[in-house]
Amino acid sequence: MAVSIKWVLILAVLLLESGCWDSKPIQNMVYVTAIGLDYEEGNFIVHVQTLNFSNVAKSENFEIGKNVPVWLGRGEGKTVSEALTSIYATSQVRVYWGHVRAIIFSDRMLNATDSVKHAYDAINRYREIRYNILVYGTKEPMTKILTQKSIFNFSPLESIMDTPEDSYSQRSFIPPQYGYRLIAEVSEPGRTAMLPSLATVDDSWTEDQKKKSMFKVDGAYMVNTQELRGWFSGDDLKGARWLYKKMKRAIINIPGNGDPIAALVLKLPKHRIETYLENGELRFNITVEVQAYVDEMVQNTSTKKMEQEAEAVVREEIKSTYLKGVSKQTDILNLLGQLYEKKYKIWKSLSDENQLVLKEDTLNKIDVHVRITNTGTYKGKAR
Repeated sequence: MAVSIKWVLILAVLLLESGCWDSKPIQNMVYVTAIGLDYEEGNFIVHVQTLNFSNVAKSENFEIGKNVPVWLGRGEGKTVSEALTSIYATSQVRVYWGHVRAIIFSDRMLNATDSVKHAYDAINRYREIRYNILVYGTKEPMTKILTQKSIFNFSPLESIMDTPEDSYSQRSFIPPQYGYRLIAEVSEPGRTAMLPSLATVDDSWTEDQKKKSMFKVDGAYMVNTQELRGWFSGDDLKGARWLYKKMKRAIINIPGNGDPIAALVLKLPKHRIETYLENGELRFNITVEVQAYVDEMVQNTSTKKMEQEAEAVVREEIKSTYLKGVSKQTDILNLLGQLYEKKYKIWKSLSDENQLVLKEDTLNKIDVHVRITNTGTYKGKAR
């Protein structure tokens, strides 16, 4: 009996050890952290940003200021899957996709029919890749975007491309976009999706006296029914931020033109969109309510005056952004998206008659209500 028990124990140990024969040391794998997708002459071109385990994992030995090398892999194919798998031929070790945090589409890729949807479909069939991946477009070379370093030589994972929420919480301008949400929005007929545009600038930061390039979201691509509607600069999109549900804070000067009398921080806006037909013509009314506090006083000004000036600035920004969209028949403010969600019968009727056209007077009225809740700890000038 004792001999039988001994052999059973030996067999159990051998079986347990066999489960580790196919294991791979985590430091001996290539960790893909971002994917750049380009399209040229009928071929998909893929660039992958890779880091080793010591750069991906947090450790007590992490040294601030130490340069973190970035390796790029390149693949090409008639399909996205073929381009991705072609990287295996030269990767030397196993490629792991579970740390992918961002996908960047080139201008040419965005202009290719159905490219975004097909690419995202192919990438998400990899079991290791998650659904909450950040997505961007760019006009710059993919190798420049994917080798961009962060401030203090932090890991590339500590940048606007990979952690945009940190920056957005302080300056809510163009919101981060995630892949699962982008696909849902471009698949919905009435909605226009926004894809942030990623660029680099080298005139804002220096290390000692050496210029250091940094990421900036400089605008956005607008996509409707899986078709690229155009690129709009950050200045073009100023008015859209007042209609974002997750908009946290933004600073404005008042008045909008001329010498400022004050700088206000506006936060947590709430909006309503009213849709109706007037003599068979589509009309929209927008109401925005937003809180504010005084960030800087330049001249003695009453609270009431500052609120009125802020309301004028917000109103003008919304109108300007709307008109920028009208010039390209692009629904930047997603007014037609609201019509599709709230009054589908009207949307369907106008769509069937090819009457879903944005005109200057389609946006009928913009009501803005600003309430200053705090003038700051310094009480001078405000009255």
